[in-house]
Amino acid sequence: MSVIEIKTERPLIDAVLAPYRDLIGRDFPGYRNHVLRVTTYAMHFLDRDPAVEPVVETALAYHDIGLWSAGALAYLEPSEALVVADNERHGWGFDPDLLRGIIHWHHKVFAYHGPHARIIEACRRADWIDASQGWVRKGMPRVAIRAVEEAFPNLGFHASLVRLAKDLGGSTLRGGIAVTRGIVKW
Repeated sequence: MSVIEIKTERPLIDAVLAPYRDLIGRDFPGYRNHVLRVTTYAMHFLDRDPAVEPVVETALAYHDIGLWSAGALAYLEPSEALVVADNERHGWGFDPDLLRGIIHWHHKVFAYHGPHARIIEACRRADWIDASQGWVRKGMPRVAIRAVEEAFPNLGFHASLVRLAKDLGGSTLRGGIAVTRGIVKW
């Protein structure tokens, strides 16, 4: 028996990301797999609760998209604005505060304790696992991380983040500082 449930097909994520494929360009396969890895970890922390799966999949599909849609290293607010606008335009019916919260707090260093804490905290922990490439485990067994990474290979995602920090920030160092100042919450 697997330590973590891995869904290799998530049609909602694919449908939500499809309109942004050209915008994300060469980084699309890596970003898609990042979203799939983070969603897998988050749903594990949420005990695979089917009631929250659609909102988690949707918010996580958008959680870093502002890097490409706004060309901004401080990409949380542009990502939040885009998911809320698409939620309204498409009539998805998700709580906009929950969508914003998942995105806004996903780089918070310490545990989140505000509204929607159960879901936001699961997504925050999940993103830290993948952003750190498993160095930060947030209670996730190593065997589960390996299984998720094998199911959804990196495909250059982390290298694209370094490239974007340099391209959008003027240098890797300046971009790294701008990213840190723009997205890390305490």
